[in-house]
Amino acid sequence: MAEIHVHTIPVRWSDFDRYGHVTNSAYVELAQEARLAFAEKFFYSEGHEFVVFVRRLEVDYVRPILPNTTAVTVETQVVNLGNTSFTTRQEIKDAQGKTCAVVECVQVTVDTTTTSPREITKKEIGILSKAADN
Repeated sequence: MAEIHVHTIPVRWSDFDRYGHVTNSAYVELAQEARLAFAEKFFYSEGHEFVVFVRRLEVDYVRPILPNTTAVTVETQVVNLGNTSFTTRQEIKDAQGKTCAVVECVQVTVDTTTTSPREITKKEIGILSKAADN
């Protein structure tokens, strides 16, 4: 069974629009913050440099996050591993545990010298496989 990375993020006043809903762009920021926490746990805290660029981001807005929500939970899981890229699936959930958005993000591993895509190393495949649903 794959490990799902769970990260709780406080919702900020500035995340809400004048209608009392979290803005569409804030969902993207929440997902990004959770992906950084994912990288911190699995890579950076272990001393492994892991540089990726977002190649594709898809967001399905399921339900609004309302002003009575003080924090959201973001569950991150790897759903696809390729040669130079991998895909994460994230569910952003409100305080009641209801899914408000689903984010799929294709990330490409990058050589820091050339800033070009590079193959995912065996070590990285091992780390990403811990959180992979396959």
